[in-house]
Amino acid sequence: MIQSEMRLGLGTYSLTGDDGVETIKTAIEHGYRHIDTARLYGNEEEVGEAIDATDVDRDDLFVATKVAHFEEPEKTTEYVERAIDESFEKLGLDRIDLLYHHWPRGQADIETVLPVLADRVDDGHVDNLGVSNYTVADLELADDLVDRPIDALQVEMHPLLQQDELRAFLADTDTDLVAYSPLAQGAVFDVDVISDIAAKNGVPEPVVSLAWLLSKEGVTAIPRTSSVDHLRENFGALETELDAEDLDRIDAIERTHRCEDPDWMTW
Repeated sequence: MIQSEMRLGLGTYSLTGDDGVETIKTAIEHGYRHIDTARLYGNEEEVGEAIDATDVDRDDLFVATKVAHFEEPEKTTEYVERAIDESFEKLGLDRIDLLYHHWPRGQADIETVLPVLADRVDDGHVDNLGVSNYTVADLELADDLVDRPIDALQVEMHPLLQQDELRAFLADTDTDLVAYSPLAQGAVFDVDVISDIAAKNGVPEPVVSLAWLLSKEGVTAIPRTSSVDHLRENFGALETELDAEDLDRIDAIERTHRCEDPDWMTW
């Protein structure tokens, strides 16, 4: 299970170059301890540089990365092995806290990729096994493929995509749900219920969305921002406790808004 102090992390998609290093470094110095990247993001080196540039002990950080996104070349065991090795090299780490299968395109991808990742956990260089953008059917297949639990499932989740089916499926497991795009890429600003609750609590809409996510057992949120002000603002979700009425109102939002929805994906 992801520790409580790691349940609000930093998504690093598009944080590249010197500006990316500075943003990630600033986030760590401000208190973020869960840093999420991916091979596809092209910024694992920047994440490693940012970690090196801080005074925070490596053991106090939780570093997650992902391999084998559907946009990557055809997956083979050899390709996945090489991709993992390259992630270690680019991050400059001898241990990865959480390694995800990024996004499969069909059963064959899962059957090829997941056992390779599970072997890396077994050999001690990866602490936790993760999957991303898996459906319930994918999770059932994963359970048949590997002889160890899935530690984390990363999917899009926010008040406009509440993932009730997945959360119900995970309820009796030790699998955490890690919510990417937790602000629906800005769409939460346009929801009257969120704005009303933000005004009531004296916090911005993003904090309401994040606080709602963190109120759910076993859910972690990884907002992405390149703004230092927003880094600080989002971190306030850890100290924002919405009351039962607020939570019920958000739970009752009846909208389905997906930011990431390939035409071929069957959710």
